[in-house]
Amino acid sequence: MIVIDHVRCAYCGGCVSVCPVEALSLEETRLEVSDECIDCGDCTSACPVGALSSPQAAPLQRETPFRREYDLVVIGAGPGGSTAAHAAAQAGLSVLLLEKRQEIGSPVRCAEGVGHETLASFIEPDRRWIAAEVKRAAIITVSGEATQTLRVEGGLGYILEQRVFDRRLAEHAAEAGAEVRVKTAASGLLMENGRVCGVRIRHGDYMGAKGELEVSARIVIGADGVESLAGRWAGLPLGLPLQDTMVCVQYLLAGIDMDPECNYFTISQELAPGGYIWAFPKGHGRANVGLGVQADLWESASDKLPARGDPGPGEGAVLGFLTRFIESNPGLERGYPVTLIAGNVPVATSPARLVTDGFMLVGDAARQVDPLTGGGIINAMTAGRLAASVAVKAIAAKDVSAEYLARYESLCEQYIGRKNQRNYRLRAKFSSARRTDARFVRAFALAASG
Repeated sequence: MIVIDHVRCAYCGGCVSVCPVEALSLEETRLEVSDECIDCGDCTSACPVGALSSPQAAPLQRETPFRREYDLVVIGAGPGGSTAAHAAAQAGLSVLLLEKRQEIGSPVRCAEGVGHETLASFIEPDRRWIAAEVKRAAIITVSGEATQTLRVEGGLGYILEQRVFDRRLAEHAAEAGAEVRVKTAASGLLMENGRVCGVRIRHGDYMGAKGELEVSARIVIGADGVESLAGRWAGLPLGLPLQDTMVCVQYLLAGIDMDPECNYFTISQELAPGGYIWAFPKGHGRANVGLGVQADLWESASDKLPARGDPGPGEGAVLGFLTRFIESNPGLERGYPVTLIAGNVPVATSPARLVTDGFMLVGDAARQVDPLTGGGIINAMTAGRLAASVAVKAIAAKDVSAEYLARYESLCEQYIGRKNQRNYRLRAKFSSARRTDARFVRAFALAASG
């Protein structure tokens, strides 16, 4: 039977098309082979990345030449990681930017909203990765039969095409001199006398050779998202209690009817316990429509949802809350989902430590998301830029100790932490059931404005 290298496999499906006995099938991100396989070898000839082999054949050994030593290795090519890599490479450091997925920016796990002024401080807005311009917002509170709307006019924001946006940030890093590797996952950190001194890299279709590769670095930045393993490998405390986690689902709906320049937020204990619902326009009758609910609240709240004749999508899960909301909104109910994304968002304050010897943590991995709105793009980019600036100075000073890198923590406190701590206290002050209070809504409106 044909052997599949699932790390190298690019899920292209070419092998399925040439299999004469239908032994291969392609799931969303996994290729499967059945007992019907006759080892004819046609699939190995059709595979562009060498992910298929006969058990009798010698294993493929190939390796793309690359450096084994860098000033800085960045794990994760999201907005925070790519911004850090760009800034560090622009300052003259040798930089390796690793992305475990084969396509930077995918899958999108974001509502994609940003403010103009904060974004423009990093990169000139470009129509190629902007889906819609937003000029107003409506914050709707629903409590029982009572509904109120606060309208906010003025200002300029964008709804991004984040797949394109993230890729452009990585391209900026490459243009500045960073080496970018996709489908190349870090599998651990190298340690020397208690100091992080590099990364272990799991083989992939880019790196080539079997086994793990070791790459040394003066500093490593972990920017690997809410699921960060890099921070845990470095020994940083990253445990997240359920009450500080938002469970989120989102559809991209096509064929809907809504104001194309207005962001809609709905706050309701019944409809989205502990969180809120958003509808962000993406132009041409499309919108990101999703919700986040507090992880420790939604199951008990789901028992109070009205019964449905047809169970429908997501019944018994968070997706069921979103389905009900869409079905109750005539402007959205007419649309059809063309994308479904899901994920968890940390709505906590940052952990006590963001650095250790030779290591810094950035973005969602560092819990730098706004605890009130769940927005994280700009905070991640801010943290990436700050981390790079400290890395440049630390390497010039030949001091990558935790004491020196703690300058990054101080800068994060100044530019991100204070605001996030204030918004976290506001969340704590107003329990989920009290978030339709006018004072909370005004504070939420200020935070959501960017």
